[in-house]
Amino acid sequence: MLVLKHGVTFHDKERATPGFTLYSRNGSKQVWLIDMDGEVVHEWKTGGGSTHCNYLRPNGNLFICERIPEGPAVKSGKGGRMREYDWDGNVVWEHIDDHQHHDGRRLENGNAVYIAWHEFNADEIKQVKGGQPNTEKDGRIWGDVIREVNSNGETVWEYINNSPEFLDKYEIKPLSPRYEYGHANTISPMANGDYLVSYRVFNLLVIIDRQSGKLKWEYQNQELGGQHDCQELENGNILVFANGHNVFREGPEFSQVWEIDRKSKEIVWRYHPKQNPLTFWSPHISGCQRLSSGNTLIAEGGKGCIFEVTPECEVVWEYINPFYGPHGEIKDGEINWVFRAKRYASNSPEIAGRV
Repeated sequence: MLVLKHGVTFHDKERATPGFTLYSRNGSKQVWLIDMDGEVVHEWKTGGGSTHCNYLRPNGNLFICERIPEGPAVKSGKGGRMREYDWDGNVVWEHIDDHQHHDGRRLENGNAVYIAWHEFNADEIKQVKGGQPNTEKDGRIWGDVIREVNSNGETVWEYINNSPEFLDKYEIKPLSPRYEYGHANTISPMANGDYLVSYRVFNLLVIIDRQSGKLKWEYQNQELGGQHDCQELENGNILVFANGHNVFREGPEFSQVWEIDRKSKEIVWRYHPKQNPLTFWSPHISGCQRLSSGNTLIAEGGKGCIFEVTPECEVVWEYINPFYGPHGEIKDGEINWVFRAKRYASNSPEIAGRV
C-alpha cells in the first residue's frame, strides 16, 4: 500500500489537545518540534544519530541519547552519549558511557539515570535460559544495568539483572537471540523516586525500589509482545505500548496501548482500532503519553505515525513523519521510524515564551 500523504493527515480541532510535539527519526541527527498543523517551529541539530530517547526538560533544554561508534557489538538501541542542549543548540551537559543504550533521563537533583549493557561472566551465562540456541555473540551475553550518575559522571547507584533469583525466574523469549538478557528499553523515574523498567525479551515490567535496590513490583504478560515506553500515570496506574510481537496467540499479530492497574494488575483501558485492529501494528520501538485532556498520544514507530486518541479510542489527530533517511538495519531503502513522541502544552515550562 502506498502512503499518499505525510504531515498532518487528520485534525479534529474540537477534541485534539493543543500543543507542540517533539520527535526524531531513528538514526537522524535532527530533532523536530512541530505544531498542530505539522509545521516545524524549532529544531535541534545533534552530534550523533539520535536513535532513541529525546525529550524537553522544564527549562526548555533538550535531553537526548546519541549514538557513538565505541562500545559492545550489540547494535540494537546503541547509544553511548547523553547530552543536554539548550534552546539554541549549545551543549550544556554531557555524559559518555559507551555501554549506554535505548533510554536515559536527567533527574531534578542534577543526576542522570540510564540503561547500559553489562557483560555476564561465565557462571552467569550458564544460568541464562531461553532464546534461540547458539545465538550468543562469540559466546558472550550482555545483561542490563540501570545506572545513576551525578552531574560529574560518578556512579551513585545501580541495579544489575544478574542475581541468581532473577536469572532463575526469567527466561528469554523463544524467538529472541541469547546475546541480550533483558533488552531493557525504558527507564522511567517514578514520583516516589523508584524506577519503572521495561525488559523487552521477558515481556516484563518491574519497579525497582531505589532505597533497597530490590524489585517491589513485577508484571509479566506474554501479550505485551516486546513492549516499550512504560510510565506511571498520575492515578498510579501504568501506561505502556504493547507491541504484540511474537505473542504465540491464535490469529495475526497487532499492537495495543494498555493502562494497567498496579494493584490488581488488570488492564483497565486499552487502545486498538475498532475496525480492523491489524492496521495498528509496530513490532518494535514506539511509545505513548497520557495528555492533560485525558486523551493519549501514540507513536506507532515502525510506520512513523504519531496520533492522538480519545478515551473512547477515536482518532482526533494524526501525523506521518515526512522525513526519511538511511538506517543501519535496512540495507536497501529509507525509513521514517519514530522511537517516541512527546506533546507539550504551549503554556508548559518546556515551551512557554519560546515559540
